[in-house]
Amino acid sequence: MLIVMAGLPAVGKSSVAGELGRALPAAVVSVDPIEAAMWRAGVDRVQPTGLAAYLVAEAVADGVLALDQCVIIDAVNAMEVARRQWRTLADRHRVPVAFIEVVCSDSRVHQQRLERRSRGIVGFEEPTWQAVQQRRTEYEPWIDDRLVLDSIADLASNVAKAQEYVTGGT
Repeated sequence: MLIVMAGLPAVGKSSVAGELGRALPAAVVSVDPIEAAMWRAGVDRVQPTGLAAYLVAEAVADGVLALDQCVIIDAVNAMEVARRQWRTLADRHRVPVAFIEVVCSDSRVHQQRLERRSRGIVGFEEPTWQAVQQRRTEYEPWIDDRLVLDSIADLASNVAKAQEYVTGGT
């Protein structure tokens, strides 16, 4: 199965992805560390490293799926073109794809999480609150069925909901 996390920066999708990956188990492929690695390798930040990171994540996920293992993609996935990328990958492997969008219904809490977070990704600069707000305006409508989790709820209950969603309650 291919599980695709989505949501704005700092809503909590990486936390859900990590715990869900442990619970299933499933490999977690995160776009932000991939992009940071490109920058550390000397790829100029003016290059389309965001797009490149999605393509590298796809290549890694392709390899995991080829081994008949589950994989979780951890990325913003704000654009329909990105979501289509994951549907196409799942189709190529003839596996189901499950989308999970994580939101934070309290903008004050969301901003505090963003401003306080330190994920330890060497070379990765966290976005500003203004950049996250701009990204929110660019977020494209969903056409896929998806589970929406509000990160105001505790992590354990969100992970349980996600696990039930992707396993069909089994």
